[in-house]
Amino acid sequence: MLTGIQVALIGGDARQLEVINKCTELDASVVLIGFDNLQNVFSGITKAELSPKVLETMDAVILPAVGTDDKGYVESIFSTSELQLTEQHIQALPKHAKVFTGMAKPYLRNLCAQASIQLIELFDLNEVAIYNSIPTAEGAIMMAIQNTDFTIHGSVSMVLGFGRTGITLARTLHGLGAKVKVGVNKPEYFARALEMGFLPFYTHDLYAQVANIDLLFNTIPSMIVTAQIIANIPHRAVIIDLASKPGGTDFRFAEKRGIKAMLAPGLPGIVAPKTAGRIIADTLSRMILEDAGQGRKAE
Repeated sequence: MLTGIQVALIGGDARQLEVINKCTELDASVVLIGFDNLQNVFSGITKAELSPKVLETMDAVILPAVGTDDKGYVESIFSTSELQLTEQHIQALPKHAKVFTGMAKPYLRNLCAQASIQLIELFDLNEVAIYNSIPTAEGAIMMAIQNTDFTIHGSVSMVLGFGRTGITLARTLHGLGAKVKVGVNKPEYFARALEMGFLPFYTHDLYAQVANIDLLFNTIPSMIVTAQIIANIPHRAVIIDLASKPGGTDFRFAEKRGIKAMLAPGLPGIVAPKTAGRIIADTLSRMILEDAGQGRKAE
């Protein structure tokens, strides 16, 4: 239980509702900031304005998937007011407090580092990334179905990258009957992809490998689907880039050549916010519980 633990949620989207539910179920004291228009009635919570005073007693601060922008503004679909997280807010936190977010920009990292407050980026954790790869794969395939006039079954589908998302996506495509080509950069990834029944190749051979594909899914967060590569892709092909902005595709050249290319980061929160919220909520509650347990032992 989180009895006696004080948690502040600042901004966010529908995923945060699952986090609120979990925290209240575990008896944490929850303060919502930037939830003015939230209609749901939760027991044991209070709403507050963002101020250093409110944060002085918090054990954990939970920010949205992308914590802040480059100027400290926090997005919230539940409020029309601007939320800007500043140095004064982070400095007000107790030194044992932790700030949780999905992924942080340099602005937030710098604020926490200067205040000696631990920042935890949940999307870097294996358990979160692996679970999130499921709605990401489903969302990517949904986009492919919506934007093609052929079936996944029998298609030649290419997945670039063989990390947590790449593996789940390749396996799902394979299960739907696609011929799955997987672009890798290490011999061990090549061996694993081959063992799993895929058609692996090294990314330095990408130009030749794209000549006969129907679908290309990129998970590599650097420019890999260049103009040169796109020039060798069939016009019928569709590119779905799952890497974080700005992606790894030359979208300008793809449009010029008439190839449909879409940037689709953050799919879990778009296609399955309830599931994505539960993933975050379960991980957050476990980590806060562990911290609470360690704190009680220390006492």
